[in-house]
Formats: sequence, structure tokens, C-alpha cells
Amino acid sequence: MKNALIASAALLALSPLAAKAEEKTLTISVYAFAQDDFKTIVYDPFEAKCGCKLVVETGNSVERLAKMEANKASPVIDMAVVSMADALSASRKHLIDKIDTSKLSNFGKLYDLAKDPNGDGMSVGYTFYATSIAYRSDKMKIESWADLLKPEYVGHVAFPNVTTNQGPPALFMLGQALGSDHPDLKAPIEALGEKKDEIVTFYEKSSQLVQLMQQEEIWAAPIGRFSWAGFTKLDVPVAWATPKEGQTGGMNVMVVTKGSKNRDLALQFMDFWLSTEIQTKLAEKLVDSPANKEVKLSEEAANNLTYGEETAKSLKLIPSAAALDNRAAWLKEWNEKVGQ
Repeated sequence: MKNALIASAALLALSPLAAKAEEKTLTISVYAFAQDDFKTIVYDPFEAKCGCKLVVETGNSVERLAKMEANKASPVIDMAVVSMADALSASRKHLIDKIDTSKLSNFGKLYDLAKDPNGDGMSVGYTFYATSIAYRSDKMKIESWADLLKPEYVGHVAFPNVTTNQGPPALFMLGQALGSDHPDLKAPIEALGEKKDEIVTFYEKSSQLVQLMQQEEIWAAPIGRFSWAGFTKLDVPVAWATPKEGQTGGMNVMVVTKGSKNRDLALQFMDFWLSTEIQTKLAEKLVDSPANKEVKLSEEAANNLTYGEETAKSLKLIPSAAALDNRAAWLKEWNEKVGQ
């Protein structure tokens, strides 16, 4: 009888139920965007490869960072993807750890701007986008960000509200064109304030711009490259500007939660996501622009994404510290000079 019990216990230890009980679990926190594509391209293949289970939590940045902070003493999230500025905010609050890039076999394949976006070793970029000006090439010529404020053009311009993702980057580049690179953005906000009654709209959703351009209510608007595809379908000539001051944009990064009990698994997942194969599949689906410089894209995908080494080198991103330290001042200045 005793031997039978021992044999039964041994069989149970080898059973699927026991194996499932010992299954590794990785909890990730991501944007809600394109989750069906991420499941097919990233999540399911990684689970099959690692023999583990992925728990995916989604939400906006504010909600997700708040959850990380609320559970700081006993983390429930192992790895997250956030913006550059949010990564620095998390670092300042001691919510994330340095990333051991020696464990990322694909780290060397990244564009330089993605390897250590905040210069503190706490994040790795996985996608970025350019912000420039979409404009009617038959109506105007854009050589500088300051051209948006020319008397003959300003009455046909839509500009992003400061509260949007595109607002501060566009203001940053407008400031460069006006000879001011101060992070308080006072100079460009003041310049917009002087023209506020002439500008068509200070938009909050880029989706409204395609119709405005089709109806010829606007000729130009600063946009993120991820919004460009809609403009290419218009039956009017629209071009993507390459101003002499350069393009700006944004970057999303990966971070590892401080105190995570699954650090090695989190790094494996990050490395999988950064691989040439996965970055290519996401890019071809127009989900993310690739941070992996080995990715080769079809012409159609390349035209709709931020792609290529030359583009990566040309991007002038707002330093995260400048964004965090000046957000309140930007909003105050905007409300005073531009209003809603």
C-alpha cells in the first residue's frame, strides 16, 4: 500500500496538472492599442516558446503607472511599455530597475536613439514615430516649421492642442524655428497666441484632420507619422514635410518593474519583442515603427511608418526631463496665451 501511494505521488508530479501548477507567469502592462495583432504576433508565440503564461493588463498611461505605484511594495506587474517621459517618471519614483542589456541578444540591433532613451539605463526603446507637417503641396511650400505662421498660410493651418501627444513636440520644433530651444516653450506658445484667431483649429484628435484637408478647410497640420496613412488616400496632393530644423516625434520604451520576481523572464520577453522577426511582423501590420535597424519593410509599410536609419538620426525628441519638469508650465502658458 505504501509503495502504491509513493507511485501515485510520483505520477501526479509528472502529470499535466502538476506541470500547470509550476507554469511560469509573466504579467505585462501595455497600451490597449492593437491587442489582437499583439496577441497573434507577440504574445501567443512567446508563450509557446517559453512554456509560460502571459497575463496582459491594458490601460492608459496614468492608470497603469498609478497601479505600479500603488503596488510598489509588492509588485503585481513584471514589465511595462510606456512613453520615454513616463519611464523617467517611474524611475524617479523608484518603480523600475536598470535593464541588464547583456541579456538582450537583440540590443545591438537597435537604432542608437532606442538603446538608452533617457540616458539612465532604465529603459529600452521598442518603437518610435516622427512628427512633422502634412501639407497640401499644390497650395504651399514648407521648408521650416515657422512657415506655418506665414501670413499667406496661417489661415489654413490646424495645430495640435498642448494637451495632446503631438502638441509639445510641434511647439518644440516651432520654437527651434523661431530661434528658441528653451524647454518652457514660451516663445512658440506666444507666437501661436498672436495668431490664434487666424488658425483654423487647435485640434485634439488627428482623425478630424483628413476630412478638414479634403474639404480644403486646412492646408497643413503637424501630425505623427502613424496618422499619415489617412492623408495618402485623399484625392488631393499631400506631402510630408522635411523642415530644415528637422523632425521631432516620440518613443515608447520597455521597463522592468523594481522588485519583480520574474526579471529574467521579463528580459526574455523584451528580447523576443525586439527581435528582427517580431519587429518586422508588427511593422508590416502597421502596428509599430521598428526600433530594430535590421528590419526590412515593403514599400507600402515603409511609406506609412517612421522607418530607416536616416529618419532615426534626424529625429529631435524632447528630453524627458524637460517634458516632466515643464508640463504644468506649458499648460498654464497655453491657457493664458492661446486658451481653449
